[in-house]
Order: sequence, then C-alpha cells, then structure tokens
Amino acid sequence: MKLTSKGRYAVMAMADLAKNNGNTPISLTEISLRQGISLSFLEQLFLRLKKNNLVLSSRGSHGGYLLSKDPEEIKLSSIINAVDEKIKTVKCKKESKKGCNGKSVKCITHNLWDDLESHINSFFEKNTLKDIIYKQTMDNNRKINS
Repeated sequence: MKLTSKGRYAVMAMADLAKNNGNTPISLTEISLRQGISLSFLEQLFLRLKKNNLVLSSRGSHGGYLLSKDPEEIKLSSIINAVDEKIKTVKCKKESKKGCNGKSVKCITHNLWDDLESHINSFFEKNTLKDIIYKQTMDNNRKINS
C-alpha cells in the first residue's frame, strides 16, 4: 500500500487550516513553517485543493487560504482525491481480465489486499478534518494531565 507525500501533506495542511480556522486567511508560509512542508509543494497542493472547492483563496498582503466548508463537512477522502492520490493495495486493476501476476488468475492473496483497500478507503471516507483536530486536542489534554 502506498500513500505518498502528496496525500499525507495535503491532509496535514488542511488539518492546520482547520485548527487555525477563523475569519482571517492563513498564508501558505505559515502552514509551511508550522508543518515543515516546503512552500513550493504546498502551492502545488493548494492549486488542486482550490480547484476541488475545498479551500478559498484571497490575494493581497493579508491573503491566504480558508476552508470552503466547516471542518466536519470535509472528509479526508475528499482531500486525498483532490490531490489525485489513489489508495491501492494491489498492483492489478480490478477491471482487468489479467491477474495480479500477469496470468489469467488473480494471486492467492488478492482478496485479502482488496479488502484492506476497501477498509482504508472507508476509513478516509468516515473521518473528517474535525475528527483530526478532536483527536489531537484529546491527545494533548492527556499529556497535560499525565
């Protein structure tokens, strides 16, 4: 299974926006510094996120980005799909008549990996930016109270 930096960083950047969500746009420079993601990479990601209506942008000296919806309305799957990330656990294409090894049958573990892919995609579909922020807040509270 492979989730590249593109998908991981897009979710991180969007979670940063959600956590710092207000009425004031947040610059990519701020996100870059807080999350340790290169500014040029963020610029590429945010072009795709904007194109998919997940963020709004404003220009000017106080410009930046805002979430286009409330954090509980933005599914992680939407973010990952927006940056053209695909969660794949098998090499073969499901629609292909050829099997995993280029033969006429699928490999012995094909259904296992296919089920895992379904679980992963379901997880990203069920979780939102609000869930990330909530879990991080709860984790921070546990550390403070320990």
